[in-house]
Amino acid sequence: MSAKKVVIITGGSRGIGAEAAKLFARNGYAVCINYVRNVMAAKKVQQDILDMGGECIIVQADVSKADEVEFLFQAVDNTWGSLSVLVNNAGILKTQTRFEGISAERFMDVMRTNVLSCFLCSQQAIKRMSYRCDGRGGAIINISSKAAQTGSPNEYVDYAASKGAMDSMTRGLAMEVAAEGIRVNGVRPGLIYTEMHAAGGEAERVDRLKSKIPMQRGGEASEVAEAIVWLASEKSSFVTGTFIDTSGGL
Repeated sequence: MSAKKVVIITGGSRGIGAEAAKLFARNGYAVCINYVRNVMAAKKVQQDILDMGGECIIVQADVSKADEVEFLFQAVDNTWGSLSVLVNNAGILKTQTRFEGISAERFMDVMRTNVLSCFLCSQQAIKRMSYRCDGRGGAIINISSKAAQTGSPNEYVDYAASKGAMDSMTRGLAMEVAAEGIRVNGVRPGLIYTEMHAAGGEAERVDRLKSKIPMQRGGEASEVAEAIVWLASEKSSFVTGTFIDTSGGL
């Protein structure tokens, strides 16, 4: 088994995932970027990492499907033979609507992508990291949202609910595997400048709402990445089952 630090980042081709991938590489990690459709974006992040002298592979997989999750983790096994960190970052956001406008199909799609993916990937990571499985320990970081606490009324309660579920899973799993060498924590971004807001139907949403933020500005994906990498590092070695709100004071 390789002594190299290895990280898998789901949804790592854009936004927060992409910035985290590059920051991990700058900190000496070998990086696996998972993507589901946008291969060109994934290749761009990969090339950025290779240009800085890092190691990076990209793996296409729909991480809401168990067989494709297994394929993703086996690709990392075959390349580096070890896993140090999992960042559960894959997620979707649907168009803004009131609660009664959310269809059952939409609700389940959000839950599958945002929650089931976290569940399936964490299971595979535990099998590789846990002392019970002859692993060397590791860290799981779940990318939640301040929406888990605000509920996102009149916009996307389904997305908020999915992030609330992720928070509960973060806490419960952290307690379950704490003695097995695995730390599980969450990051809850607030209003961050990423393309996800366009998927919600309002690309300029951060600028509309930034006056409500105590710091009077939106956040950058690179600022969220710093919290993710810190939670993966030995600098946070006594931190598990907790959350960092990267939200400018909201």
